[in-house]
Amino acid sequence: MDQPALLFSTRQSKVLAEKIAAHYGQPLGKIKFREFSDGEYQPSFEQSIRGARVFLIGSTFTPDINLMEILLMCDAAKRASAKNITVVIPYYGYARQDRKDNPRVPIGAKLVANLLSAAGATRIMTMDLHADQIQGFFEIPVDHIFASTIFVDYLNQLHLDNITMASPDMGGAKRANAYAKYLQTDIVICYKERKEANLVERMMLIGEVKDRNVILVDDMIDTAGTITKAANLMMEKGAKSVRAMATHAVLSGEAYEKIEASALEELIVTDTIPLKRNDISKIKVVSCAPLFADVMHLVHTKESISGKFII
Repeated sequence: MDQPALLFSTRQSKVLAEKIAAHYGQPLGKIKFREFSDGEYQPSFEQSIRGARVFLIGSTFTPDINLMEILLMCDAAKRASAKNITVVIPYYGYARQDRKDNPRVPIGAKLVANLLSAAGATRIMTMDLHADQIQGFFEIPVDHIFASTIFVDYLNQLHLDNITMASPDMGGAKRANAYAKYLQTDIVICYKERKEANLVERMMLIGEVKDRNVILVDDMIDTAGTITKAANLMMEKGAKSVRAMATHAVLSGEAYEKIEASALEELIVTDTIPLKRNDISKIKVVSCAPLFADVMHLVHTKESISGKFII
């Protein structure tokens, strides 16, 4: 019989990791981080992991210390003779760099995949990648979990009528369409033109939202410029209400202020990234910990995880 799996966390993802561990049914493993005076650090497992499956939990949001921590932990687990090293990355940083969209630029998502494999990862578990093809950057199994299970449950609790699903840009149309098919609702799409990264110059709405409760869907929300602009536009077009659901709350720059001042009724996010502020009443956090804990248990017991996908 397989020995119990062991769960460990990076420092910045410890709150989420503790929730995952609680739902999984065991405490986090013992790990210590030694820090040198120049800022360098060294993780050390404070218990035997020989022959075990270890789950290393850590989102790779900025700063890059979070990515480096998970890589060092992975290398340490490999050198400590762990049998299986499953790296659980709720938010996969650098996912927006999934292709060469300009000359002489890197493919950051592929570089991160190479680093994780070189560090010793034998399996990756993540949620709502910015681009599905990132799974193909790995030569090891990838469990790509969707937050739709969590969000649909939340939407059902709202008991809204006349729902219309919406995508804030053309790139998210597939995601919004999947929700619309499952919930049997209409769909609208925003077309935007950017002046530069994180700056929307012009936006147009494709579809009808008058007297509808609109739900905007995206994988992440960064500066909140696109989401808030879309929400304001939809209210101008006669929408009854506008909500947004985004898996990863990157929320940089003036994002919190934009959300508070926008026409959004609420923004629903998961806890893959800890919020920098907790004083914005419009932001509702739903935890992804139970879903990750369930999938991790199924992976460890070698059972199918397909039942965890509803969309």
